[in-house]
Amino acid sequence: NIRFCAVDSRSRNPTFFFAFLTNTKWPAMSETNALGFAKLEPKTPVPSDIEVSQSIVGSVGLLPLPDLAKQLGLAEDEVLPWGIAKAKVPLFVRDRRADQESGNYVVVTGINPTPLGEGKSTTTIGLAQALGAIRGKTTVACIRQPSQGPTFGIKGGAAGGGYAQVVPMEEFNLHLTGDIHAVTAANNLLAAGLESRMFHEQSQSDEALLKRLCPKNEFSKVMKKR
Repeated sequence: NIRFCAVDSRSRNPTFFFAFLTNTKWPAMSETNALGFAKLEPKTPVPSDIEVSQSIVGSVGLLPLPDLAKQLGLAEDEVLPWGIAKAKVPLFVRDRRADQESGNYVVVTGINPTPLGEGKSTTTIGLAQALGAIRGKTTVACIRQPSQGPTFGIKGGAAGGGYAQVVPMEEFNLHLTGDIHAVTAANNLLAAGLESRMFHEQSQSDEALLKRLCPKNEFSKVMKKR
């Protein structure tokens, strides 16, 4: 049972579970955290966000998705792997777990970023880490997919920062599962259809349009069905 769910207020439809943060496998050390994993020793001074992300992915490694799903109480057929670092969880999981006790829902919102960049995303990830690694609670952080701003260097990413971030940060910030590209393509298709309709209606009279659509001055069977 998920006891805590820390949610970034920008998340509108948390349909997908992205297994970046909580499947991080820390390096072998003497001390362990509340989840039984070895504690991570942060470097001083803290490296850049991309350096932290790449060092965790390359040197530390990620917990296999099946193991992570088991920790969350998910069955094998309830996890759809999307590469090695992320997965989707179908909505019917809610129906199977409907009779289980509800956990706590924490919303992180209305934060003005500090000069160092700590805002809603960093706070959300840090809160999830604290509840999980320190308090030993089953915790999921739900944040939205970032915009494409980071791609063009006009804004920071939305994966958090420092040691409180989603990794691999470049995969999360740019493409993730590719769903955003499907939405973009659908939006472009609708825009093209709308612009075409507006162009023809503005550049031709109703009589001319009717003549082009209905050369014999009558609707075809397909048109009538529509």
